[in-house]
Amino acid sequence: MAYKSPVRDLSFVLHDVLQVENYVEHFTNPDVSRDLIDQILEEGGKFADGVIAPINKTGDIEHCKLDNGVVTTPTGWKEAYHQMVEAGWTSLAFNPEYGGQGLPAMISMAIGQFTAAASAAFSMYPGLTAGAIHGIEANGSDELKNKWLPKMVSGEWTGTMNLTEPQCGTDLGLVRTKAVPNGDGSYAITGQKIWISAGEHDFADNIVHTVLARVEGAVPGIKGLSLFLVPKFHADDQGNITDRNSLACVGLEHKMGIHGNATAVMQYDGAKGWLIGEEGRGMNNMFVVMNEARLGTGLQGLAIGDAAYQHAVEFANDRLQSRSLTGPKNPDGPADPIIVHPDVRRMLLESKAYVEGGRAFILWTALQADLQHSKDETVAQKANDYMGLITPVLKAFLTDRGFHVASLGMQVHGGSGYTEHFQASQYLRDARITMIYEGTNGIQALDLVGRKLPAKGGRAIMSWFGDIDAFVSENSGNEAIKSYVDGLADAKAKLQEGTMWLMQNGMANPDNAGAASTDYLHLFGLTAYAYIWAQMAKAAQAKIDAGESDPFYANKLKTGRYFVERILPDAAAHLTKLKTGADVLMDMDASAF
Repeated sequence: MAYKSPVRDLSFVLHDVLQVENYVEHFTNPDVSRDLIDQILEEGGKFADGVIAPINKTGDIEHCKLDNGVVTTPTGWKEAYHQMVEAGWTSLAFNPEYGGQGLPAMISMAIGQFTAAASAAFSMYPGLTAGAIHGIEANGSDELKNKWLPKMVSGEWTGTMNLTEPQCGTDLGLVRTKAVPNGDGSYAITGQKIWISAGEHDFADNIVHTVLARVEGAVPGIKGLSLFLVPKFHADDQGNITDRNSLACVGLEHKMGIHGNATAVMQYDGAKGWLIGEEGRGMNNMFVVMNEARLGTGLQGLAIGDAAYQHAVEFANDRLQSRSLTGPKNPDGPADPIIVHPDVRRMLLESKAYVEGGRAFILWTALQADLQHSKDETVAQKANDYMGLITPVLKAFLTDRGFHVASLGMQVHGGSGYTEHFQASQYLRDARITMIYEGTNGIQALDLVGRKLPAKGGRAIMSWFGDIDAFVSENSGNEAIKSYVDGLADAKAKLQEGTMWLMQNGMANPDNAGAASTDYLHLFGLTAYAYIWAQMAKAAQAKIDAGESDPFYANKLKTGRYFVERILPDAAAHLTKLKTGADVLMDMDASAF
């Protein structure tokens, strides 16, 4: 079974739904045309389908191997990465000042959907590098940026982020890795970091780690942390590698999935590193890296679901089992393909609705990432507000739904999916980590209700509600998409009610906010989907009204109808549950569990 990049669908979202050509004036690179975007999508899809997808199963079977501190990636992986670098796919959206192509983030995230679906584990190598690049560029000195970024942007060198330690994950205030000034502007970094994705491998000559550590004598807790650039190899001012730094990979994790990615235990023994930004601002600086990673994780979870869905569709068309309830559909064969059965169609349509809605949600968010760099301060401020508000929703909701779709894909396969002959098992295993790393989905929900909603007096959520109200008002008379508009208005009203409940009850008892947070995030995610599905329905209906006979548009409306009628009603259940408060959760004594 072969993965096929959804080039047509992303082109529809970019051009017909989001109408990116209307925003070119706000982009860093204004030389972005429809033809250029479509050419990039087409070629990026071919690369993902032809080069990356074929090595996905190999990575799952072979794993990465550690021998005396040296990590070897699975067969063909290093070669595929070098092809990616040579073709320029790693540098699409980076600053031209450091060798990037300066394209909008939404183009890079579109290609990212292809590569992550083709192989989630493989996509993590350039993905972690991108996060490190953004962190260094945002907060590093000119000296650090000029020395390290060009080869990271080109893909010649890769990057990582090092946060977690054996005794701390979410609570990074417990970090023990220490940094001692060397007296020459550098620091000696000592400590152990675990679960470091792409921490060691054979793709590149050098790996540039961004490491969270505590300067000797700094205050305890989060406020005492700083961020450091710690390379595997030192380099001279011309970017030529010199001697080895005193750090090593001392172990690889044996994981449930993403076997092709090297998840390393990194040991730093007085390794030389350089401060990124100011001392004591490590968490603030690391959030640039983490937010980039969270968006990438949401994309990854959704993309794995896309691949699982595609394989489930192919299997459902091929697998013969029983007869249709309304009479044979394959009379010349011994049985009908299982896609004729209503419950199989339920699983496939649910998957399709989540996948296609998620693709558009990702690109809408990527557009905000581009607009936050607009020279128009009003546009930039609004986009920045939306990025802060939407990031935890996108990360948590898309990874949760991506895993759900992968689970449905296995169910469609039946017993065959539980074997390793088909890739349904790999997709399910690979998808599960996306709900955990880069901040568990529960943490994302707490971040949403505790930090993002009240930020700046609730400016972001009120602005978003205003945009939805404007869309509903503008399209209320469009009978062809009435169900979408009405569904959106209803979901928004429920989300607004949930928001008011949190404001009234969360402050009185913080446990109420914690108890409601996951249901609130899912209510938010469903509302965001309703908004983007309404926009897609409007665009598809406009094409049909203009005389387009391509079934693509009618099928888009049929998929959206499933979302509105069979998925969106879940919003009511989430509202009901979140309003029950904390008593039902906190009343039982811990010893009774």
